Amino acid sequence: MNDVDGAAQPGRSSPCSTDIAVRPATAADAPTVAALCGQFGYPATGEAIGRRLAAIAGDPDAAVLVAEAPDGAVVGWVHVRTLQLLQRDAGAEVCGLVVEEVWRRRGIGGLLMAAAEDWARRRGMSLLRLRSNVVRDDAHAFYRRLGYAGSKTSLLFTKTL
Repeated sequence: MNDVDGAAQPGRSSPCSTDIAVRPATAADAPTVAALCGQFGYPATGEAIGRRLAAIAGDPDAAVLVAEAPDGAVVGWVHVRTLQLLQRDAGAEVCGLVVEEVWRRRGIGGLLMAAAEDWARRRGMSLLRLRSNVVRDDAHAFYRRLGYAGSKTSLLFTKTL
């Protein structure tokens, strides 16, 4: 996960988290969400994100929520889904979270995480998990401030099919 949030930085006069609305992502958000994916380290086109948003929108066990500034600009997103595993009770997982670089440290990441937590609770989930790259120390501190605790270190293996 990206360095997404924290305390407000001195000298910034633009809107804070209280001016931000969190809502479900729409197809119209695809180009901006794609740009944010690039900041997250996963470059994508608006077309690709549009296809992915459409697939997620049709899945009752997943959601993409965006943070919208007062001027209508999307300045962050979170992707959350329920996770049904054989080895443990169902829970939810944050699959991605990013806040536009110039909007970070204003409470927006916290708003998006709170919205993801609410989404999971409404589906009866009592656990929310997330994964964060080992090199993202600022993100780790952010999650700890929100009450998350590191619980496991693992390797991710992939194979192109």
